[in-house]
Amino acid sequence: MPGPGELRVLGPVEAIGPTGRAELHGARQRAVLGVLALHAGSVVPIPRLVDVLWGEDPPRTAVKTLHSHVARIRQALEDCGFPLVLLTRKPGYVLTIAPSSVDALRFEEELRAAKRSNPGQAVTALREALRLWRGEAFADAELDGWGLREVERLQELRLSAWEELWDAELRLGEHEEVLRELPRLRAEQPYRERLAALHMLALHRCGRHAEALETFQAVRRGLADEFGVDPGPELVELHTSILRRAPELDAPARGTAPAQLPARVGHFTGRQQELASLDELLDEAEPPVVVISGAAGMGKSALAVQWAHRIADRFPDGQLFLDLAGHDPHEAVSPGDALAHLSRGLGLPDDRLPDATAERAALYRSLLHGRRCVIVADNAGGVEQILPLVPGTATAMLIVTSRQTLAALGSRHAVRVFALDALADQESMTLLTRVLGADRVAREPEQAARLARLCDGMPLALRIAAARLTGEPNRPIAELTHELTGAGRLETLAVQGDSRTVKTVLASAYLPLERAPARLFRLSGLIPGTSFSAALGGALCEVPAEAGRAAAAELSAAHLITPAGPDRYRLHDLIREFAVACARTDEATSSRAEAADRLIDWYLHVAAEANRIIDPNRDLVTPALRHPAPGLPFPAERRAALAFLGAERANLLPVVRFAREHGRNTAAWQLTYLLTSFYDTTGGWNERIGLCREGAAAAAELDDPLAEAEMLRALGAAYFMTRRLTDALETNARALKAARAAGDLEGEGHIYNNTANAYAALRRFDEAITAYQLAVERCTSAGNRLGRALSQRNLGHAYIRRGQPMDGLSPLAAALETFRELGNARLEAATLDTLGEAYEELGDHDVALDHLGKALAASRAIGDRWQEWESLLHAGQVHLARKDFRAARDDFDQALLISRDVGNRHSEAAALDRLGRAHLGLGDLAAARESFERGVAVRAGVPDPYEEAHLHRDLGDLETRCGDTAAAAAHWARAIELYRRANATADADLVTRRG
Repeated sequence: MPGPGELRVLGPVEAIGPTGRAELHGARQRAVLGVLALHAGSVVPIPRLVDVLWGEDPPRTAVKTLHSHVARIRQALEDCGFPLVLLTRKPGYVLTIAPSSVDALRFEEELRAAKRSNPGQAVTALREALRLWRGEAFADAELDGWGLREVERLQELRLSAWEELWDAELRLGEHEEVLRELPRLRAEQPYRERLAALHMLALHRCGRHAEALETFQAVRRGLADEFGVDPGPELVELHTSILRRAPELDAPARGTAPAQLPARVGHFTGRQQELASLDELLDEAEPPVVVISGAAGMGKSALAVQWAHRIADRFPDGQLFLDLAGHDPHEAVSPGDALAHLSRGLGLPDDRLPDATAERAALYRSLLHGRRCVIVADNAGGVEQILPLVPGTATAMLIVTSRQTLAALGSRHAVRVFALDALADQESMTLLTRVLGADRVAREPEQAARLARLCDGMPLALRIAAARLTGEPNRPIAELTHELTGAGRLETLAVQGDSRTVKTVLASAYLPLERAPARLFRLSGLIPGTSFSAALGGALCEVPAEAGRAAAAELSAAHLITPAGPDRYRLHDLIREFAVACARTDEATSSRAEAADRLIDWYLHVAAEANRIIDPNRDLVTPALRHPAPGLPFPAERRAALAFLGAERANLLPVVRFAREHGRNTAAWQLTYLLTSFYDTTGGWNERIGLCREGAAAAAELDDPLAEAEMLRALGAAYFMTRRLTDALETNARALKAARAAGDLEGEGHIYNNTANAYAALRRFDEAITAYQLAVERCTSAGNRLGRALSQRNLGHAYIRRGQPMDGLSPLAAALETFRELGNARLEAATLDTLGEAYEELGDHDVALDHLGKALAASRAIGDRWQEWESLLHAGQVHLARKDFRAARDDFDQALLISRDVGNRHSEAAALDRLGRAHLGLGDLAAARESFERGVAVRAGVPDPYEEAHLHRDLGDLETRCGDTAAAAAHWARAIELYRRANATADADLVTRRG
């Protein structure tokens, strides 16, 4: 509303504007204006306003009469200085005034604020709010229907405000003041139970016990006579408490609200998301029990205390704190002792404390009843410690910290769990900066960042490290980081005179563990990867998979390991180091060696079974295990095998290295071989290079030329897939030499095929075709039908790329027939894709799309992402040739997503180029430019002159469309140069003709 002014409905309806009071004529005008004011800023529909004026029986002229009333109200508002505030908006009218200008809306907001305030603030706010009432709401208005219900709602809010006021005054010990006002309203509302309860409590506290009891009897008789009902349970309970003169009913002593919270931790850092989520709980009608869980040293207590201090003014009746010492079963505080401590904090003398735990719990709940208290129960060991401490009132908040998740608590009460993990890198740096000072960190920023990483985001470790440096102001940060990188990092993370070290805190979590989870914990430190499955945990401990899952679940509940996906877990770095130390102490050397063997055997078995499911034709290796084969941790189905290995992907290279470090070279190269089908299907070729290097080194140490040839062949293939074509040719030459030394004719066939692939990628097609033909010949002589068909398929592809698609059809048809006979779905899909390319080059687009559609369906059916990308790219190119640019764009969009998903930058750059062509065809020049320029940026990291030439050719076409001939000429000149470097003279000549 512009300028000063107010619209009042809490009494006679009035509009007071900058120039005076509005002249409203008639009770119905006042009713319309008042109802619109109650909903200021919102449209009130015409049917609802009609209901306000006439109820269920409006006249035929109701809408017309309403319009007339509105017109007069609008004029009255303009006359008192409020123009253009009453507007017509479908389906009704809206009063565009600020809610704070309406006394009823201001009253409701102040009532809500008072309920969130401490008693002293609430009393002040509520008296101010109640002064807004000048009589009965809408006292001079004539309302019906919905309007009457609005008046009833306001009247109920007014009663509620008086009740809140007297409740707050009773909390402040002002029972005599309450008795001076409350009886007048009680006379008007004799059967309102909350009002009666406040009256009874005030009488009791003034020593008028008999009158308090008689008040209850009067209410009971009245309810029975008038309504045939009994008083509610809360009033009955209050009556019982007055009868026995329960101590919890005594008036609070002024100024003695408990304030037991420890000091906030210094330089509290991070946890902003958790704090924001915790704050949201304050708005819930019945706040849940808050459980802050996490590993030892993660800052659970710090967060609990920080938040408790932050919300203390919302709980003015007291803040209680108790350390339950639950990390040590021998030192844990019993529920009875915990209740005694909290009851004393609430003002109960020791001589009034019952002996039985159940009675203490009941008394504790009675003492808390109606009080706004926050209770922090720190370091709970289990649910049994917490259950008796849960308040019975919605006005109190219980905050629990525990290394356990306390999941069983949720079966009894509403619970919100906040699981704390390590701080982010930036938060760790912020904490170090706050403790050490910005200047000190600025002098050694790289060493400070390294120190933060060595502490791995554990707040306790960061604080200990910072404390050590604070105690030695002149010591360089680099010295401490060097100390932490050596042996005994856990011992280094300690401060003289403070028994709370990282090692002692972790030990307090480890020592109470049962035998099975304790053994899994220390052996899990041997696992070389970033995460592990519960099935591997069971194999390490020589127990069934279900027992391994149970042990892992216990460790997870204790936050010694952290969930990292379905049935998977990970260890924090410092916790891993502690687990390794426990293994050295509590496991014999022979036991650790056997566990390492079981770990390697488990991966060999899993990889062998997955390989058998994904590509049963890849059968060079059958691993010999040193221990009995464990159960398979996934269903014997292709997608399940791929998904399981996908979850293990980050562990595969570390495990191969682990095998080499433990003298298991045969296992190292065999595991690398058995994972080939997984990488062929899912990509990840940069990882594959590392694996194959390890496998080749292991084979070389074994002096096994057959194994070395296989590993070098696989390494050459990985180089090829990452476009490191020179490395691929050199590695294949070494592989061919090893295969000849081993007399491996079949291996020679595979290596010739891979060599030809590299030649073809370099557009050296004559050499490629010769090598493919040698591959076909070697595989035929070796009786290797699969290898022969693969080389035939690639030979056909080389013909297509050399511009001889008709010559490619025969070897492709022969390859397709063999793949189908062998049941090799992956290579069948690849061959259908290549046939699609051939028919595209021949100009038969319908046949091309038919083959590509079948290839795409087959690759999706088997989960082959790489082949899916190929088929989408080729289908999109056919759609480009047909000028169906929308279909082409959709295909290239999907191909781009896959390339990013599998992390193949070469494929991403190629997809971006084709996508840009589709946008260009659609006339979306801005999208085309974005795709081409992103493609150039990506291509810089994976050089390929031929593909880069495509991008510059297409950018030249774009600049021509934009009218920049100079830029177009520059791009075309670059494209011609790159095409010639890639031996693509025909493509270069085509671009030359563009100029």
